[in-house]
Amino acid sequence: MFYHISLAHEILLHPRYFGPNLLTTVKQKLFTEVEGTCTRKYGFVITVTTINNIRAGVIQPGRGFILYPVKYKAIVFRPFKREVLDTVVTQVNKIGLFNEIGPMSCFVSCHSIPSKMEFDRNSNPPCYKTMDE
Repeated sequence: MFYHISLAHEILLHPRYFGPNLLTTVKQKLFTEVEGTCTRKYGFVITVTTINNIRAGVIQPGRGFILYPVKYKAIVFRPFKREVLDTVVTQVNKIGLFNEIGPMSCFVSCHSIPSKMEFDRNSNPPCYKTMDE
């Protein structure tokens, strides 16, 4: 579910940012570019925890931009198929349940709910329940 892993990213920096606050700018740009993103391999990047290494930048010929390779650690959220997770139910209706799992939204179809449970729209809040409840 949640993992603390080492990752790498390349920051492309415009020449207008060259100056005394260069490393601060690279760090801020890393946070902006990676936090809140999602990749197929690692899942959702929740937050960058540490920046391990900012290597020397490589000038991009003909452009003046500099590419900075950065290694960092981040907390990521990576759910797997068939994994059982705690969720917050946000909406219940006759077609199923809408849930939130950290940064992810999830839908559980009424076809995945046991057949002995039926939708009760008169309950407050609406819910799925068995006839003997």
